[in-house]
Amino acid sequence: MYSKEIMDRFVSPENAGGLRGANGVGKVTNDLTSDMMKMYLQIDEDGRIEEARFKTFGCCVAIASSDLACDLIKGKTIEEALQVTNQDMLAVLGEMPAYKEHYTVMAESLIHSAIEDYYKRKEKESRRIAQE
Repeated sequence: MYSKEIMDRFVSPENAGGLRGANGVGKVTNDLTSDMMKMYLQIDEDGRIEEARFKTFGCCVAIASSDLACDLIKGKTIEEALQVTNQDMLAVLGEMPAYKEHYTVMAESLIHSAIEDYYKRKEKESRRIAQE
């Protein structure tokens, strides 16, 4: 009962893997299922997401949601990326069992986590420069 979109992204995710030089890294876990999603972002000086990659340990919907989240934020500003919701992902992914929809919520949280890490790194760098 999975859509073609989910199965295609599960079998051949385009954004799988780490990202050398990422300046934002987010991670979310589901304590009940032990599923884990990690997202790597490369954000330019203007606050635009140049690249997004992921590593996910979980089912086909977890992997498809992570892959789609990367596609939905690439090329967007941070502000635009923060507007991406799990409802946007559900609309693209299509049919899945209702009990699997929480993976899109995790993917939405993943975007926020990676952007939050970007801001923390940027703040830390600013403090380091100010101390020099």
